[in-house]
Amino acid sequence: MDVLGAVLGTATIVLALVTPTVFVHEGAAGWRPWTLAALAAAGAVLFVLRERAARHPLLDLALVARPLVASGLAYKAAAGLATAGLGYLVTLHLQLAWGWPPGLAALGMLPQVVVLIAAGPFIGPFVERAGGARAAWLGAVAVVSGLAVYALLGRLGYAGVAAALVLVAAGMRVVGVVAAVNVLRGLPDDRTSIGAALTDTATEVTSGAGIAIGGTVLAAVFTGDLAAPAWSAQQSAQFQDAVTIAGLLLTGMAAALVSWGMLRARHPSAAAR
Repeated sequence: MDVLGAVLGTATIVLALVTPTVFVHEGAAGWRPWTLAALAAAGAVLFVLRERAARHPLLDLALVARPLVASGLAYKAAAGLATAGLGYLVTLHLQLAWGWPPGLAALGMLPQVVVLIAAGPFIGPFVERAGGARAAWLGAVAVVSGLAVYALLGRLGYAGVAAALVLVAAGMRVVGVVAAVNVLRGLPDDRTSIGAALTDTATEVTSGAGIAIGGTVLAAVFTGDLAAPAWSAQQSAQFQDAVTIAGLLLTGMAAALVSWGMLRARHPSAAAR
């Protein structure tokens, strides 16, 4: 067991997710956020060095670098980032900004749930007709488009929110299937068992990042108690600004991951597989 790799990897992820919050609370003039940022960077470097040197590494970097594996993980990461970030922001949006009770807010998330369930029988035929590579980037583009729709139109009413939920859910449903298949296809025959772990890890890490990004932006822009029963007009405007900023930031990050996935999928050695 690569215990040292596990400790370094976990510490790096925790520090990377905590550091932005400390920056918001203490400001850039404090020593603590910069110390945590330096520790996160050092942890990432040490983790990479450890995985390259370990006889049985926790994460074989050579496998992750293979074109189809890297492409599939990038698509999964984009879907995880979008789904968690959007779900977090929409839940707060419906309940705190619009004053929906929890039960009604749960119903407000139904478009996403319905698409995730109803799309099941259509995924296979769609992937077969479009081809794996094309289906993957179409699904990933739908995910990014859903984030953009929420960031730009979510403040105008529930129709924009519902459209975003539908797009992200539909895209995630396709990406989840195709990306996992690509990862398995890109691995050597004797290493395919690690494929599921890689795709799950990419989703979990970026899901945590999506929530952390949304929460950090809200904490930086919104003043006062977010859970207060009544907001001032200024606080309502701040929340809408925070949602727009966080949505656009998540959109940009997801788009970067999708672009990377598309580039890796077009690599000559990937096309030959």
